[in-house]
Amino acid sequence: MKKLFIGNLPQDATEDSVRSMFSEFGTVRSISVVQDIFTGKCKGFGFIEMEGHEARSAQAALDGNLVSNSDRSLRVRFEDPHAARGRSRR
Repeated sequence: MKKLFIGNLPQDATEDSVRSMFSEFGTVRSISVVQDIFTGKCKGFGFIEMEGHEARSAQAALDGNLVSNSDRSLRVRFEDPHAARGRSRR
């Protein structure tokens, strides 16, 4: 199971819209689109979990693509749990 970071999502993105985008490449096991607590709009990023080979296919196909109704390019990266904690491996 691989966790992917998805950045540059439009404000109107929902879990359903992101799921449909990624489900072309396999089964989305879990999804979390981060929303503003006051407006309920997407903050522009989220996370999904997919099987490894499916996640690699989705990243290769979607990273850098223009998001519909926007001039921003989608960013799809594998989440690095060590970088999130600020730890470096030595």
